[in-house]
Order: sequence, then structure tokens, then C-alpha cells
Amino acid sequence: MTDNNIIFPVITHLFMAVVLIFFWQRTRLSRYLSVIGNLMLVGESFMLFYRTQVVGVLVMQAGNWPAPFGITFVSDAFSSTMVLLSSLAGLAVTLYSTVGVSKARMKFGYFPMLHFLLMGLNGAFLTGDIFNLYVWFEIIIISSFVLMTLGGRKPQIEGGIKYVAMNLMASVIFLTGIAMLYGLTGSLNMADLAGKVAGLRNRHLVDITALLFFVGFGIKSAVFPLYLWLPSSYHTPPSAIAAIFGGLLTKVGVYALLRVFTLIFVPDDFIRNTLTAVAAATLVTGALGALIQKDIRRLLSYLIVSHIGYMIAGLGLFTEAALAGALFYLFHDIMAKTNLFLISGLIYKIRGTIKLSQLGGLYAAYPKLSLLVAVVLFSMVGIPPLSGFWPKIYLFGAGFARESYVLVGAVIAASFLTLYVAAKLWAEAFWKEVPADAPPHSDLFQPMNGYGKALLVTPIVLLAAVSLYIGLGAESVARLSGQIARELADPAPYINAVLGTKQTGDGRH
Repeated sequence: MTDNNIIFPVITHLFMAVVLIFFWQRTRLSRYLSVIGNLMLVGESFMLFYRTQVVGVLVMQAGNWPAPFGITFVSDAFSSTMVLLSSLAGLAVTLYSTVGVSKARMKFGYFPMLHFLLMGLNGAFLTGDIFNLYVWFEIIIISSFVLMTLGGRKPQIEGGIKYVAMNLMASVIFLTGIAMLYGLTGSLNMADLAGKVAGLRNRHLVDITALLFFVGFGIKSAVFPLYLWLPSSYHTPPSAIAAIFGGLLTKVGVYALLRVFTLIFVPDDFIRNTLTAVAAATLVTGALGALIQKDIRRLLSYLIVSHIGYMIAGLGLFTEAALAGALFYLFHDIMAKTNLFLISGLIYKIRGTIKLSQLGGLYAAYPKLSLLVAVVLFSMVGIPPLSGFWPKIYLFGAGFARESYVLVGAVIAASFLTLYVAAKLWAEAFWKEVPADAPPHSDLFQPMNGYGKALLVTPIVLLAAVSLYIGLGAESVARLSGQIARELADPAPYINAVLGTKQTGDGRH
């Protein structure tokens, strides 16, 4: 069904970014405007999600050019869910930023860049054109590079160079894959490509093109062995920026993998085996990397890598149950990782450090806050019945059904390693007493008025509540994940809505 309102989550962020450019020296006004803009986005995203659930796949053809000749935007269950989750994460980060980001950084254009980044994310989720997916990725890279280096400190510049170098290389590989795809099919519309790629006889060339897309998106998703840039860069910016990076930037790469490898390149045995092997290696190596970290944000960065493996595992197994598990974990991980990076920033405000050896006594000093953090950690680990538990059930079942026992072993190993790392973080930062040799620190949290403290804690409560809903309301989330998995497995309704055809399932899946 045609619906031009699809573009609102993109246009609103663009409008807010342009308006905020004129007020970036007026930090107080910028804060209010950014929060109002993100509240509007939550409302628009919810309405888009609701309308997509009621009506079905929504399509906008820019300039009324029919597909596959024009630029297409598509809202299906998958993309509308991702837009909704990104709006919730964006609101939480914006609220936290109002007091968690220094005024000096705000005056360098923090809020406009944040809205440009969120605009790029929503554009990537909603686009129906493979070249425009590349364009939105470039907007994301430019905005995130500015945010990462905002303030110009040496660690930020060093991390930013590593980040942008690897992501630009990924973009070159991605663009090469697009060129090959266009040369093979003469089309860039993803729905049109689905049929044309399936009809190509030279399957070896199709596999090579698919691998180019996998490497390009794999770098952006931080899969093994292409993830080393992430733990070298995500710990350098302020916590609010790291939160939006950790929660959403790698997930847009996962979204692209799930979209492209279910709609355009349906995995054959070779691609499935490659994805499964990469998933197992990502799960284990990321978790092992987290074991030896002594800095909370570096530890979380390696856990981001490890947990990407769960989502790639679902794609590699490539059954409806496995895809549902990957999607469930994707939704959970966006909320959990965004929240954990915000929590790391709050710990820094309280203790002046995030080095585990210098922390301690947080439970004794802030018992209610510590219990809130425990809920988030338990959700990340997957303690039943919290949100991280349920998707693993899907993956276990799909792994045994496919007889992929190495992958099942990797999932189990990564789960226990994550449990150990979370227990270590809790014991070091919250449970033990403050070390006698801890350096003196200034508690920036304690002198704050109640309003300032609320702005730091409320986003954490908000995201924890969403995580609790995902876990305790698992039936509805599982139903949504199953619906999206079925739509990915049979893309005929997506193709029909975009091209205006009346195809049925083509048996590819």
C-alpha cells in the first residue's frame, strides 16, 4: 500500500538537525529542542509500526517514479520495528546527553550531529534501494566520525581514525558489490533484484558478489575476524555517544545482512557454512576478549562483538526458528547495549573512573541504583525469564535441527563466558569495598540537584523497562519475531508491495 508518511522518521530528524545548527551555541535551547524532536520521533515511529502491523507493507515511491526506476522507501514489520527501537534508544541517549555531555561538546554541534546520525539509521532501515542503502551508510559514517572525535582528545582522534579507516574500506567493498550487482542485473531496487538474481545462471559470480556484501556488512557489524576496529574505538568517546554506537551502529550492519541475505542472496550451502563458521568464531573470540579487559567500556565493546555472533548464527542456520531467534536477540541487544554504555557513564560520574581495579563499594553507596544495574546485567546474560534468555532457546533448537553442534557449543560457551564477565563486573565495581589504594576522585553525581540526577537515571530506567518487557512479555515479542522471520523467509508480499505485482512464494526458501 502506498503511504508517503513513511518518510517522516527521516524528515523529522533532518528538520531537527538543520534547526539545531542555528542554535548550537545556545546549549540550553538545544537540549530542549532535541528532546522534543526525539519525543516526536517516538510518536511517529510507533504510529508507523502500528500502521504497518494493521495494513501490511507500506511503500513510498519518491517523485511518483514507479519501481524499479525510482527511489523506494518501504516499511514492513522488520524495518518499522527497527525504526521504533532506534527512536527509543535515541530518546534515552538524548535525555542522558542533556547533563551527561559537556557544554563544550554541545557547542561543537553535538545535537545536530546526533540527529543526522539517527536520520541515517532510519534511512537505512526504510530504504528499498541497494544504492541508497550505501548512501545512508555514508551519512552514518560521517556523522559518527564527527561525534567520535568531538572534543579532539588524542584517544578520540586515534580511535576515530581506526573507526573511519575500516568503515571506509567496508564502504568501498560494499560499493564494488553494488557495481557487480548492477552489472549482472541492471537494477538497484531490492525487490526487483530478488527476482533477477534468482534467475541468474552464473551462480559462481553471484556467490562472489554475495561474499563482497558479506565482507562489507561484516566489517560494519564487527564479525570475526573483521572486528578489531570496534574495541579500539568505542571506548574513546563520551558514554552517550558510545551508547548510541554500541546499541545501534553495529546493528544496522546486522539489519543489512538479514535483509540482503534473505531477499537478494538466498544462502546456499557454501554461504550458510561460511556464516555459521563466522558466527561461532565471533561468539567465542569476542567473549574471550572481554575476559581480560580491565576497563568497563572495553569489556562491553568485546561483548558487543561476541553477541553479534548470535544474530549471524540465526542467519547461518537459515530456518524460520533460527531467524526468529536472531531477530529476538537483535531487539534485546539494542536496548541492553545502549543501556550498559549509559550505565558506564553514570559509574564514571560517580567514581571518576571506569577501571575495574579502582572501583568498588557502589552497592553500599547506591543500593537502589545497583539493583537497577543488576537487572540490566541479568538481561544481557540471559538469566531466565529476562530478555537475553528466550532467543537462545530458538537458536539451540535450530542448531540441533540442523545438526550444527559446533555452533551450539559456541552459543553455550559464549553464554557462560558472558555470565562470568558480568559477574566479574558486578563483583569488582559494585560488591567489593573501595580499594585502599584507589586514587582520590571527585563524585560528580553527588553534588547534582535532583533534576540533574533524574536526567541521568531516567534513561537507564526507561531502557531497563523496555528490556524487562522484552523478557517478561516474551510471548508478544516472539510473535513479532516469528512474523518477521516468516516475511524474510517468503519475501513475496514485500516484492508485490514494491513492484505492484501479484507473485506468490517462489520456492527459494
